[in-house]
Amino acid sequence: MASLLSLSDADLSGKTVLVRVDVNSPLNPVTGEFLDDARLRAILPTIRRLGSSKVVLLAHQSRPGKDDFTSMERHAVLLGVLLGRNIDFIPDVCGEAALNAIQNMKNGEMLFLDNVRGWEEEISMKKASLEELSKSEIVQKLAGVADAFVYDAFACAHRNSPTICGFGPVLPSYSGVLVQREIDALGGVVDNPPRPHVVILGGVKCDDSLDIAVNLLNRDVADTIIPVGVVGNLMLWAKGISLGYENENYIRGTLGDAFERTWDMAEWVVENHLNKLILPTDLAIEIDSQRVPLSVQELPTKYPIYDIGIETLMSIRPAIMEAKCVLWNGPASYFEKPQFAFGTIEVLNTCVETDAFVIIGGGHTGTLVNQRGVEDKIGHNSTGGGSCLTFLAGKPMPALESLEASAKKFA
Repeated sequence: MASLLSLSDADLSGKTVLVRVDVNSPLNPVTGEFLDDARLRAILPTIRRLGSSKVVLLAHQSRPGKDDFTSMERHAVLLGVLLGRNIDFIPDVCGEAALNAIQNMKNGEMLFLDNVRGWEEEISMKKASLEELSKSEIVQKLAGVADAFVYDAFACAHRNSPTICGFGPVLPSYSGVLVQREIDALGGVVDNPPRPHVVILGGVKCDDSLDIAVNLLNRDVADTIIPVGVVGNLMLWAKGISLGYENENYIRGTLGDAFERTWDMAEWVVENHLNKLILPTDLAIEIDSQRVPLSVQELPTKYPIYDIGIETLMSIRPAIMEAKCVLWNGPASYFEKPQFAFGTIEVLNTCVETDAFVIIGGGHTGTLVNQRGVEDKIGHNSTGGGSCLTFLAGKPMPALESLEASAKKFA
């Protein structure tokens, strides 16, 4: 990762600062009330660091056409409550109302502009170059009334749009506290993790998980790979163990056009790094809504495989307990069904018990950490989701590339 400018590199007191955040949150479909305020809480450290600046917040909620596509007014109110200060909401993005409000701000004041995805450019310029994004109307207008840009929306860092990437070439741009924390934690996993380094990859996004496995193995920074969930099933299949038509067809269906590429990666891992794999040795299937244990030797089966078994958990536990660093992304089971939550919960319990530095890759696994109230026992729980997966796989991150370009220009 090339050098970025962080908030430690600048005194932004008295400056007008545009701050792009990700506070896209689950909302009650009936009342519109927040079901989870975790993403609002995550940006508080950055907002507090800018307490003597004129802060202009840019964010989105969902996208046009979705039921939860709303204005940012409720977000402004709730963030103000969390901060204990007033935040003015402006029902405009970069028109006359927004620009006038920004120019009339006093030090220490905060504005929350409306949903940036209500502005057509934010949706339509996904494939635009960095230069094209910087020349968009939204960037040109807002940059004209600002002194600096702070990027604190890590969950969007793998996306390409004007408010995410366009300000880097035209304003001194800095990573926010949240983004810097994500880069430090995830960058450590990719570049120089404490060893032994154990990587647990689960969930249904097999292509993303295999991208991560291949990247970390090629970098020689993973000592043990533990595939669980649908990823574990795929790896058993790639090793030559038939899962049964129904389970194999499910994997094909979830991967769609990505199946062949993902299968090739799975075979490559099995053929070249089998000694680093801990594969499931027993599973749990669903028969008549009941959990039924099944040895891998009893495969194939026509019943859906929804969990790993006790024997597998016993083989996983020593590796996690002896590790110095653990990266976990993706559930070990269909944990939304109570009878199949066992494997995922036991992996989490072991991650809580170990002395290793544990990094949770966001998404469903991160949500489980929050639900079970063990955030303080985890080294880092990523807010990233898809962005975290992209980073760990070593793929381009447009937002970070924009910050790098800004650092070169304005440092």
